[in-house]
Amino acid sequence: MSFRTIQWRDDKVVMIDQTRLPAEEVYNEYTDYQGVAEAIRGMIIRGAPAIGVAAAMGVALGARDIAATDHDGFFREFETICSVMAGTRPTAVNLFWAIDRMKRVAAANRHLPLPELRQVLIAEAIRVEEEDQAICRAIGRNGADLIPDGATVLTHCNAGGLATAGYGTALGVIRAAHEAGKKISVFADETRPWLQGARLTAWELMKDGIPVTLISDNMAGYFMKKGEITCCVVGADRIAANGDTANKIGTYSVAVLARENGIPFYVAAPVSTFDLTLPDGDQIPIEERTRLEVTHIKGVPIAPEGVSVRNPAFDVTPARYISGIITEHGVARGDYLKELKALSEKA
Repeated sequence: MSFRTIQWRDDKVVMIDQTRLPAEEVYNEYTDYQGVAEAIRGMIIRGAPAIGVAAAMGVALGARDIAATDHDGFFREFETICSVMAGTRPTAVNLFWAIDRMKRVAAANRHLPLPELRQVLIAEAIRVEEEDQAICRAIGRNGADLIPDGATVLTHCNAGGLATAGYGTALGVIRAAHEAGKKISVFADETRPWLQGARLTAWELMKDGIPVTLISDNMAGYFMKKGEITCCVVGADRIAANGDTANKIGTYSVAVLARENGIPFYVAAPVSTFDLTLPDGDQIPIEERTRLEVTHIKGVPIAPEGVSVRNPAFDVTPARYISGIITEHGVARGDYLKELKALSEKA
């Protein structure tokens, strides 16, 4: 990859500032967990897997700086750090998965002297980032066969290297198909209101030399009806036990249009995105964000002052619209209650 989304470097967390793309490629450095938490809230880093990596690294930063000299004091402060990180974004289950993983590692190593425990937690956070890159490449390999040679793939939002530690989930499938020599091209929805498709997906694909055409969100149906789209591949922020999938707002509309036009609709996501405690997508918490994201673009107002606004950041695509869920351990098709459980047990 020609960029790094997030990494632990020189005892700091370094991440690309996604709010400044595509105009500027700027890397921010964070030396405390509060800064990492604010970066997650403020969309400097986004995408479920990348949020998980950031959460693990934020917890490690916080643990490193705990001043307590006894274990009881350390673990009291450690719980506070984890609670702050957990309060940043409610929908992306990878956030909670990563925090729980760090908690388990801390508990398993409670017997160690505190300096050693801090180093174990830093090593675990780095391991989360390294594992995510390997997972994304496995997702890509498992999904590449689903993309026909000569295909035009529609994607929504950004599920690429910027949404992960590198390579991507949905874009990982596209990258793997491209690397296999398939002549493919991509239609990228702009993805209002944050324009991740326009700002991030188009930027990534152009850097990779993969042909990409940017369209506004409400053009997808037009191109599907004209027969110009072969399949759809998107990412996910949380997948319920029955296969219902939360992803960036507008994904549900794409899935319904794909079904109407007989186009396969695939979801690419790591097993850590599964939330098998939830029976269906109606139980997935949906984050509602500030009205300013809808009424303004880059600080410039585009709507009448005082207008009422709703701004859900995600919607839920029912499993019946999903042709397959592509993971690092294989592809689930159809019997999601059984297949997602089996895939999760391989993790």
